[in-house]
Amino acid sequence: MAGLNIHRNDTVQVLSGADAGKRGRVLRVFPDKDRVLVEHVRMVKKTVSSKSGKNTKGGIAEQESPLHVSNVALVCSNCGKPTRAGYKVDGDSKTRVCKKCATPLPTKAK
Repeated sequence: MAGLNIHRNDTVQVLSGADAGKRGRVLRVFPDKDRVLVEHVRMVKKTVSSKSGKNTKGGIAEQESPLHVSNVALVCSNCGKPTRAGYKVDGDSKTRVCKKCATPLPTKAK
């Protein structure tokens, strides 16, 4: 895949899997693996050991696990529904737009 249409801090909805229907904010994007990390989605338990010399407590911690980008859909802030992102080119500027209502979507800051 050349690039992802989903950027950090976008709101997405999970389409399939155990967490289908949940909405969350994208915390991190892994474009080389086609995966995204969504806040409070696909929570897994991870064992954490206490480190000597540091003030970390050992035990079992919950954290998000990445899921494939094909299992999430971008949620338009205007429509409020899951949609696809399109692009509109005006001269030198390229903006993301909602495919359903054609309103501009926020783009990632470079």
